[in-house]
Order: sequence, then C-alpha cells, then structure tokens
Amino acid sequence: MVTAITTNGLPPRERPRQPPPAVVRAEQQWLFTEEELNQTPSILDGMTPEEERILRKKGVNFILQVGMMLKLPQTTLSVAAIFFNRYLMRNSLKSRPGYKPLHHYQVAATALFLATKVEESCRKMKELVVACVRVALKDPNKLVDEQTKDFWKWRDTILYSEDVLLESLCFDLSVEPPYKTMYDMLRYYGVEHNKRLRNSAWAFLSDSSSTQLCLLFDSRTLAAASLYAAARLVDVEFPEEDGKPWWEIQYVKLRDIRRACNHMADLYEATPTKDGEQNMYVGLRSPEDAMDFDTPTPTAQPGPTNGTGMDEVVSEEGELDG
Repeated sequence: MVTAITTNGLPPRERPRQPPPAVVRAEQQWLFTEEELNQTPSILDGMTPEEERILRKKGVNFILQVGMMLKLPQTTLSVAAIFFNRYLMRNSLKSRPGYKPLHHYQVAATALFLATKVEESCRKMKELVVACVRVALKDPNKLVDEQTKDFWKWRDTILYSEDVLLESLCFDLSVEPPYKTMYDMLRYYGVEHNKRLRNSAWAFLSDSSSTQLCLLFDSRTLAAASLYAAARLVDVEFPEEDGKPWWEIQYVKLRDIRRACNHMADLYEATPTKDGEQNMYVGLRSPEDAMDFDTPTPTAQPGPTNGTGMDEVVSEEGELDG
C-alpha cells in the first residue's frame, strides 16, 4: 500500500474550497435520477431505452472520431458529449406526426461546434464540415470541398441546428469538465507524476463520456470517482486530514462516488482488455452505503487492459437525410 504524500517537501498546498453555491445550483438542474433517464422524450415517443442508449453512444462516438480528426483536446470532446446528452433530455430522436427530429449525427456535430467555441479550441468551419462528412460516410480520405453537395448540406445543418441546441440548453453553456478537477485533486495529494494513477483516472473519465454519467453526477463527483477507481487499481491510499477522509476534504459524498463506480463496473466489467494488464473495473463494485474506505488491491482477474475501456469508435454508415 502506497500512501500519498501531500507536500513532497514543499509548502502545504491550499486546501480545496467548497464549490460556489451558484455553480452547484447550475449543475443540479441538469442532473436526473435513473428513473428520469428512462422517461426521456425519445422513450416517451416509443423508443426503447436500449435503442436510445445505442443512439447516444453512436452520437458520442461520432464526436470522438471527428474530434480526433481535428486534434481537439479531450476537455472539448467531454463538453460536447455533455451538450449532446443534455439536448436529448429535452428533445426526441423519434419522429411523430408534425415533428421531424434532428439526426443524432446532426446533434453531435452541432454540440461539437458549440464546444469548440466554449472551450476556445475553435477550428475553421470548413475543417469541421469536412471531418463530419468523412466520419459520417466512414471514408477518412473522401474528397470534400465547397463544390460537393455534402459540404453544403452539413454546413447548413450545423448552422441551423446551433440555434435549436442553444434554446434546448437554455443558453447554459457553463460546463466544468471533470478532467481539470481530477488533476487538481492529483496535485493536491502530490501524485500528479504517478503515471499509472493519472492515466487510470483519465481513462475512467474518457470511458464515462460514452455513458449517461454526466446526467447522474456532477463533475466533481465524477473526478473523485475516477480517483477512487484509479487508487484501487494502483494501490494508493490518500491520508486523512483533521480526522476527515479524503472525499470529505474534496466535498464529495462517498455514496455518490461508489454509485458512479458501480455504474461504470456494470457497463465495462466484462469489456475485453489488451496487453495483459488488469481491467480497472473488475472488482470495483462496492456497497453504496458502506462507510469504511481504503484502497485495497482490487480482486482483478488478470487480463488485457482496455486502454480506454470502450469499444472502438465506429461511426454509422450513411448520409444524413435531406
């Protein structure tokens, strides 16, 4: 068991501050119960929960592939995935008389367009459109320029859908990606240079982007959950301060951390892994109401690691409807 040291010979770091109430209230309005996630507009219009989850994952995969093609930072892709999931809590993907929904790729492309502005990692409109066309058609080398109909179709779609997305999001574009909070926690405990711990926590957050965790927990809880899962895998223990466990110092509830980890274990515990490393989600599940905490070595079964814990990002074949 390795105990994290907070100072490493340096002056003590400033203790974390409690999140501002205004920020907490803003995030709370976008958090839902699991029951509410089974009553989204798409599901109420007749789509099954499993069908909706598949479309959500395809939309996020589309964002990831376009983002990789444009070399966008992970924080921008995380914000885009949050916008995408929030939009689907207020709009249906299933058509009905008098209503034609946006295609999930349209929503994903527009969410990414907004996220590049919010995170100040803008790309030229032409570059974004070209990447969207290539990913949608599963042809990374497709020739796309202003002379092709696909270019103008996608360009007009993104510009039109931007207003639709903004209205659905109530112009609430203030999103704090959990990556920065997670790194601040690593720095606070002086373990930011522990490569295996850092990479495991990062992988947890990357995997969570393809789920609905951003609708169940706030970003600070997700950051703490990633640290919890990584610490169990790497066998690192965080010390108490003034008789308080580390999660209270970080203003996070242990029950919420364990709920988030259990949710990820449900999704990824059986995921095939690579390179003979441990799957960080094996043995991660724990009782949500138990109050003891340490970071024991997980009872992980050796197996290849999943890298990011996700299936390969594969886009759906076909063009948008006209």
